[in-house]
Amino acid sequence: MKIVVIVEGKTEKAFIPHLREYLEKHLPGAMPRLDTLPYDGRIPTGEKLKRVVKSLLEGKKPAECVIALTDVYTGTPDFRDAADAKAKMSAWVGNVPQFHPHAAQYDFEAWLLPYWSTIQKLAGHNKKAPAGNPEKVNHNNPPAHRIKEVFEAGSCRDSYVKPRDAGRILRDNDLSIAVNQCPELKAFINTILEACGGSVIP
Repeated sequence: MKIVVIVEGKTEKAFIPHLREYLEKHLPGAMPRLDTLPYDGRIPTGEKLKRVVKSLLEGKKPAECVIALTDVYTGTPDFRDAADAKAKMSAWVGNVPQFHPHAAQYDFEAWLLPYWSTIQKLAGHNKKAPAGNPEKVNHNNPPAHRIKEVFEAGSCRDSYVKPRDAGRILRDNDLSIAVNQCPELKAFINTILEACGGSVIP
């Protein structure tokens, strides 16, 4: 099974190694070939996304499954929320059963908020964690901005850098914690598990 995940480049560097480690535990003997197609900045939209997906599914070494993973917060008003992002990506690509759109609500860093104690430790600051469901934290201040704020206020004397610090946050933590708190993350992982014949996470 070959699965290609279309993803923003910084997310690919920060998250995909930990995703592979998580999947290996849940797909013993059935681990897919998990390739990524990273883009600097946001992933393609509209007709370009359709062309990219078609190329991945019909190329010389075709994938059996293509997943697009985008943030809702892209710096543009394209998406209202994760449901809107997924609906629009589906409409752009058309009726392609092998294509699965997913979105982090509001950005990838929502999936890091369950590890706030690790964020505090790395930042050197005891700023209180945002309250509520991690994927509903925004109020015009999305999760990435909140993590940046605590890093810049802390004694680490540095700002948050996704490729470096997201990996540090995830390194010593169990991804299952975020999966159980973040429905969009769970849906993304369940797409992969189901495609590989594994047991989905309830």
